Amino acid sequence: MTTRRTLLLAPLMAPLATPALAQPGFPNRPIKLVVAFPAGGPTDVLARVIGERMAVDLGQPVIIENRGGANGNIAGEAVSKADADGYTLLYNTSSIAISRALYRRLAYDVLRDLTPVALTAAAPSLLVANPGLPLRDAASFITWAKANSGKISYSSGGVGNASHLQAFMIMKHLGVEAVHVPYRGTAAALTDVAAGNVQFMCDALNTALPMAREGRVRGIAVTTARRSAQLPEIPTAGETGLLPRDFDIGIWQGIMAPARTPPAAVQRLNQSINAALRDPGVAGRIDQMGAWPTGGSVDDYKRYLDTEIALWARVVPETGASEE
Repeated sequence: MTTRRTLLLAPLMAPLATPALAQPGFPNRPIKLVVAFPAGGPTDVLARVIGERMAVDLGQPVIIENRGGANGNIAGEAVSKADADGYTLLYNTSSIAISRALYRRLAYDVLRDLTPVALTAAAPSLLVANPGLPLRDAASFITWAKANSGKISYSSGGVGNASHLQAFMIMKHLGVEAVHVPYRGTAAALTDVAAGNVQFMCDALNTALPMAREGRVRGIAVTTARRSAQLPEIPTAGETGLLPRDFDIGIWQGIMAPARTPPAAVQRLNQSINAALRDPGVAGRIDQMGAWPTGGSVDDYKRYLDTEIALWARVVPETGASEE
């Protein structure tokens, strides 16, 4: 349990409307899993791997529908307005907690209009730097950053993107001023770190890993409280003083349903997700992507979501980032 994960907030208020009754023999028809990002990306890949295994357990097809855009909010809004019967689900990422603080106007509220089903996977981001810089590890990165405060820059996948917020928190903890250079996606941002046009960034481990292994960028630290099995030699930010010890600002994924989905359906789906995550084939695919299976109960996800929302509600305003 990490420092942030021990935070307990008040439980969510029960919806005023009476939940629909679960249909006998749920599920008795295909389930649609709406992925909040485009096909072919890491989120989509994991959703399909988990969905395929869920289909075996549930005895019904799990159909993937990609509805990318607006940092996941297009899919979130669509699922929030779907029938609350357990047959339409949202495959979301940690952006759902960030969006609540980042967007001034959202057509849905994650706490009011959606209900957690289960966490699926978590992964660190990797702090990487241009290999031409005079640094080899976290200690030299800290010395370099402090010596060059106000003269260094970091890239991100966009204003309010997790990659922006993670680097911002590291700089704030170090007391260093750095220029934020946002890009339209992390691929271009990472490429410019490798080229030396910006000095460093935080990027999801699964996308930063190939360049780090090729030596095109230098891995400095992971942002979670545990090391990655893919790069066990790379320390955590908490170990090295880049962040408070045991602080955890990784990225994560989960599955949600429309609010007022029958509890019996939510519990059945939760059981199926956990069964999928225990499958060695699924766990192996998740590990290959630099992540680890999470799982847990519905209440575990509720508590986790509360802590994430509380964190980003505090951090996002400090960055000055906002979106319509």
